[in-house]
Amino acid sequence: MTAIEPWLQEILRCPSCRSALTEGQGPDAAPELQCTGCSLAYRIDDGIPVLLVDEARTRS
Repeated sequence: MTAIEPWLQEILRCPSCRSALTEGQGPDAAPELQCTGCSLAYRIDDGIPVLLVDEARTRS
């Protein structure tokens, strides 16, 4: 089961660089959306992506 609906994931874009987002897992195995263009990752809370650049995690 995915954390967010596939149709929603198709239309979501990174608020920082406007690249596509892919579903992945963060360091604590929590679901997140990872940007394919920049190094930001956005958490998903109860199936809702938190697309705030100030709250994004920088991937290494």
